[in-house]
Amino acid sequence: MTGDEVRSADAERRVRAVVLDELGVVPGEGLHLPEPRDDWLRVVAELLHAEPGRGETLAGLGRLAGASERTLSRLFQSDLGMSFHRWRTVLRVHHALFRLTEGASVTDTAIACGWANPSAFIGAFTALVGQTPGRYQAELRERAE
Repeated sequence: MTGDEVRSADAERRVRAVVLDELGVVPGEGLHLPEPRDDWLRVVAELLHAEPGRGETLAGLGRLAGASERTLSRLFQSDLGMSFHRWRTVLRVHHALFRLTEGASVTDTAIACGWANPSAFIGAFTALVGQTPGRYQAELRERAE
């Protein structure tokens, strides 16, 4: 991106999106969950807010919303500034924070929020929050005492 190569605006946008996806998130700074303005995206968001553990692909959710996977994928980038996968991960971590605050176990939270296993959940949670879910709960208990 910093070289002298001349790219079309579309190519530049795609390269930028790939670079941002590959860079990941600085721990603790990735918890912003933008809400969609687009009607199709709102349908998808409502489905996932109501049941964050839903396992449908973007194509499956698109069928429910009445839009193609490709359209929704473009809309996630243009309307929300992130990929569907990234947005769903942040949504699931938001829901996980509430469950953990209410005292749910890490394993139960991982399953309820849609992770295949607790290890995958712990990795995603730590990347976004900056600490493990167990440490998060321990700090909540320490503050309560």
